Amino acid sequence: MSAAPQPVFNIEKTYVRDLSLEVPNAPHIFMEGDAPEVAIQLSTQAAPVGDGVFESVVGVTVTAMIGDKTVFLVEVKQAGIFRIQHVPEQDLDPILGIACPNILFPFAREVVADAVNRAGFAPVILAPVNFEAIYQQRLAEAQARANGAVEQPATVQ
Repeated sequence: MSAAPQPVFNIEKTYVRDLSLEVPNAPHIFMEGDAPEVAIQLSTQAAPVGDGVFESVVGVTVTAMIGDKTVFLVEVKQAGIFRIQHVPEQDLDPILGIACPNILFPFAREVVADAVNRAGFAPVILAPVNFEAIYQQRLAEAQARANGAVEQPATVQ
């Protein structure tokens, strides 16, 4: 009797897919005495690139503003190639939506801190992110949209 193949989850490669740093108001912005307000946006995506091989990407955008002046803008897309094989179909989406971003986020955090520091500012240290909560929220929103589409009353004219 043949045993079922063992599940495979390997990190094949991590890399910075995209990096952008802007300090549009330099050098005058360095003379500002006020502390900037920092806004952070986060995104994730995943796509197959081969048989049992997937690319996962965590996007981070950090914008620092003083009033209406941009202090700096950093955009990072930290990516990884993952070999995921012999896992049940229902487990693949959570792996791509939770496990892979959990692996990639510390790399993105380091790139953001380094880029901001190299731009002449104190590094921005991103707080840990609960990708499981984000994944669950996206599932709930998708479910609500699906239910909303079904529950819409028909219009009769």
